[in-house]
Amino acid sequence: MVKLLLGLIKGLVIGGAIGYGAFALELDGGFNWLTYGLIGAFVGLLVGKPLWALILDKEATVWVGVLKAVFGFGVACGIYALVAKVWGSFDFRFSPLADGVRRFHDWQPLFGATLGAVYGGFVELDDSLDDSKSAKAKPKAALPAARKGK
Repeated sequence: MVKLLLGLIKGLVIGGAIGYGAFALELDGGFNWLTYGLIGAFVGLLVGKPLWALILDKEATVWVGVLKAVFGFGVACGIYALVAKVWGSFDFRFSPLADGVRRFHDWQPLFGATLGAVYGGFVELDDSLDDSKSAKAKPKAALPAARKGK
């Protein structure tokens, strides 16, 4: 449960930061695909077992992080497509502050944070399940030779 909450928070921060950067640079319209794809990729690289931990671990491979990033890019673009095409037809509009009227999926900081939190929770939960399996598989350490004689 703690890992899931940690993944949600990490993904929320990453997605919100990238989304806010795209919003501040006024990358709208066709750039939403790239923005949300990058959110999925960065969440895949940094949440769960991050890329630098995979590089330093001799038993792991870097390809796990790369695959999580590529899969995250695809998942994020797919979720954006579903929201923009299916939910977008309901004409739900979100207008915070005085920015004018925007649809929810065009408000990059909010939708990016939501997308990052959902994928971050999934990745963290997936990596925590792998940790519990490897902890059971490790044999218990043998007692030192000095203690065996007593």
